[in-house]
Amino acid sequence: MSQQTQESSAKACKAIQAEAQHPKAEQYRIARLSRDARFDGLFFVGVFSTGIYCRPICPAVPAKEANVRYFDDALSAAQAGLRPCLRCRPDSAPGSNPWLGKQTSLNRAMSLIDAGVLCGPQAIPMTGLAERLGISERYLRQLFHDSLGTSPKQYALYQQLMFAKQLLHQTKMPITQVAFAAGFNSVRRFNEIFREQLQLTPSEIRKATGQPSLPVQGLTLKLAYRPPYDWQHLRSFFAQRAVPEMEWLDEQSYGRSFVLGGAKGYFCAVHREQEACFHVTIHLAEADSLSQLKGMISHIRRILDLDADMLTIGDKLQALGKALPQVSPGLRLPGVWSPFEAACRAILGQQVSVTQAIKLLGQLVADYGETISLNEKTVRLFPTPEALVDASLDGLKMPGIRKEAIRALAAFVMDNPEAEIDDWLQIKGIGPWTLDYVRLRGLSLPDVLLVGDLVVKQQLLVNLSPEPSSRDGEPAEDEDPKAAKKWALAQYQALSQEVLRQVAPWGSYLTLQLWNQQ
Repeated sequence: MSQQTQESSAKACKAIQAEAQHPKAEQYRIARLSRDARFDGLFFVGVFSTGIYCRPICPAVPAKEANVRYFDDALSAAQAGLRPCLRCRPDSAPGSNPWLGKQTSLNRAMSLIDAGVLCGPQAIPMTGLAERLGISERYLRQLFHDSLGTSPKQYALYQQLMFAKQLLHQTKMPITQVAFAAGFNSVRRFNEIFREQLQLTPSEIRKATGQPSLPVQGLTLKLAYRPPYDWQHLRSFFAQRAVPEMEWLDEQSYGRSFVLGGAKGYFCAVHREQEACFHVTIHLAEADSLSQLKGMISHIRRILDLDADMLTIGDKLQALGKALPQVSPGLRLPGVWSPFEAACRAILGQQVSVTQAIKLLGQLVADYGETISLNEKTVRLFPTPEALVDASLDGLKMPGIRKEAIRALAAFVMDNPEAEIDDWLQIKGIGPWTLDYVRLRGLSLPDVLLVGDLVVKQQLLVNLSPEPSSRDGEPAEDEDPKAAKKWALAQYQALSQEVLRQVAPWGSYLTLQLWNQQ
């Protein structure tokens, strides 16, 4: 490191240390000294005596509190002049989003950036990102400045660097492939920015790992989460709804095929409870698909819900008190690969059992899904909108109106690939419940209470309905059935909205808890 860089870092460190301590400093101190994995990724520990920042689970000897400062995110620590620890590897920490439920546009922007929309050969400009969010570019920049103290571009760049660092530590990919997989279009530029931002070079990290640079075939990464994590519940949920040849499971793993931006392949995620992570292996049909790798990892993290803060979510659900018979810790949102797939699952599942819905879905995949062979394994891909738009769907034993809904959805997605899912309501056969299901599983939004779901409705009415004394004005059903039904509907709508308000922004997790109560 140059003398100028060292002096600049020293000044930044002194300035940061002079500021007031973090409001949760005492809680974070206890967490880091006990290496509590439940806080992994929720904050980072800046150690000014060594000039590095760490995860709270770092195996190194804990630094003296006088030399420590706490940061809500890794980027803030880096901006304070600190470099990432090579032992605990902050790039591997679970994600965290403290703004969830407060800044919808910011959350969506961060999710899109994390998936790689601002980097790589298919990157969109900042104006394009703002348009997708429905806001001005100026407002987008203001959101990032006010919440993160940085610009969208700088945030995206740091996410690229952290992803590249993760690949350097955990894989044998050549540095050139790492650069392109992380979204850099120039290896020279990658090396320059890496050294400038992280005060290390890619070669130095690769040497520290002791791993040779070998051509990539099957790529394996460790994806961490914060405990508790109810793997058995998630596995059971996936197993009940698994599509033959497209998804597969055993006691400790889940795998499936996927398509993303033209890239085709499959992944297998093996649960490692003692390490609080999944070992995820990805196989790609084409080596050129590495440019989509960051987006693939983002999808896998979402499907397995690896970034949820279960302590915060559990506290919110417990606020309902005795209304819930039992709150099961660690229930995660079981995602599917795309909103289009989630919508097809919802349409096929209308007014039939889960078993029958999966039979229909399996038939759809068998009839119209592409078959690929990778690493001596043959898998089927979920059908694309192009494959379904003119499909007869004769093999599916279901009403014609649902077949038409599938075709109409495929046509709409083909013609309007960037449309919001709210626009799908204009498609006959798609209603509010279908859209909520897509939000819950296809987008993994955290605040979706499926009030139109039969099980959710039954559980809400059983556990959260008002006492008889508060049912003034209820019409007698034997005297006026229509009025009684209308009154009951209004009461249920008011009840569900009040419950959603109480648990916001975690309505999706309440949906899972209510499903789990049956």
